[in-house]
Amino acid sequence: MPTLHQTSIPPLIAGLRHLAGFIVIAEAHLAKEGLAEDGLVQARLHDDMMPFSGQVQRASDTARFLVTRLGAGAPLAMPDTEQSFVELRGRIEATIAYLEQADAAVIDASEDKSVTLKAGASEREFTGASYVLTFALPNFYFHVTTAYAVLRHRGVPLGKLDFLGWR
Repeated sequence: MPTLHQTSIPPLIAGLRHLAGFIVIAEAHLAKEGLAEDGLVQARLHDDMMPFSGQVQRASDTARFLVTRLGAGAPLAMPDTEQSFVELRGRIEATIAYLEQADAAVIDASEDKSVTLKAGASEREFTGASYVLTFALPNFYFHVTTAYAVLRHRGVPLGKLDFLGWR
């Protein structure tokens, strides 16, 4: 049976690397088509959704917050100031470095730890394991998938193998 660390940190790192790969493909597409970068960085699927940059930022936040909520690392502040693909890749790289420093033993020992999330007036209680499996990982993949969809919607030639990190 995989440990909680094995179930969370390697998939988060892989997803972030795939997300960085989307950006590389988007940059090549922009260069080939002679298009401006800000059109993709600020692109959205719908008016009430965050832009591509926001999807990357939330994926980064979700990954970092998993580490801090499980007590495996000190909080790492990352203000949402990225305006370019270079800056977004930098955020992804910093997030990966942070995840690689997470204390695996602490994560593994946090399966039954109480984790409380608040959203407005709502509050939800989790165990460490249920937080990872039913909130953090699904939320992370929501934002990675939405970032992928924003780029595909704008014509970036991404495919399923790119999402899976096979190319």
